[in-house]
Amino acid sequence: MSALRVEEDGPVRVLTLDRPDALNAIDHELHEALADVWPRLDADREARAVVLTGSGRAFCAGGDLDWIRDAGGSDEGAASMMKTATRIITGMLGTRLPVVAAVNGPAIGLGCTLTVLSDLVLASPDAWFSDPHVGVGLAAGDGGILWSSLTGMHVAKEFLFLGGRLPADDAVRAGLANRVVPAESLREESLILAHRLAELPAPALQGTKRAMNSMLMAAWPSLENGIAAEERSMRSVEHHARLAEVRPPTR
Repeated sequence: MSALRVEEDGPVRVLTLDRPDALNAIDHELHEALADVWPRLDADREARAVVLTGSGRAFCAGGDLDWIRDAGGSDEGAASMMKTATRIITGMLGTRLPVVAAVNGPAIGLGCTLTVLSDLVLASPDAWFSDPHVGVGLAAGDGGILWSSLTGMHVAKEFLFLGGRLPADDAVRAGLANRVVPAESLREESLILAHRLAELPAPALQGTKRAMNSMLMAAWPSLENGIAAEERSMRSVEHHARLAEVRPPTR
């Protein structure tokens, strides 16, 4: 799991997306690691909470463009990508452990979805949130559908349709984040929060999380429709034309 660093801090497990030179864009290796890690953490009986963050100046710049072009260009590759995406969604929603996202910079596409799937979200002032799927010819299926559970339908549609950037303060107001934390203390504050969660009675906390996430899982038919729509759109002429024009963000 070289692209996903896992560290122990007492009962807290710190997961770090570790491709800083690529702004932690998700390639095949990191995609698979993000799917595989949740069952491993659930099997770790000493683990009581998780912090999820990125290395360098970004949280996650979304899917790696070279990987998307290569893997998404075939029926088999697109199906494999969406199968792994489904495992990430079910893993994060189903894990017994509370997940604190420490959003240290841009959270784009699947990076934004990772924050939506987390239980609590702290963001640095430099962080911003965006899901540009539609603009590059993809249905926003692998988690974008869940935005409406946090923001309300009209707000979610505006940002998913148009792919705009939501600065950290606006993300808090919209319901995508809990609060903004100074960049220099983001990791510390996230660990403090995770340790507070780790000290709570586990059956009560885990039962509460499971009950609340059941509301998100009730949207599973919508998620399945979204995932299927995204897989189909990967093979569209419009997607390949738009993808050829895309350049990765520089900040």
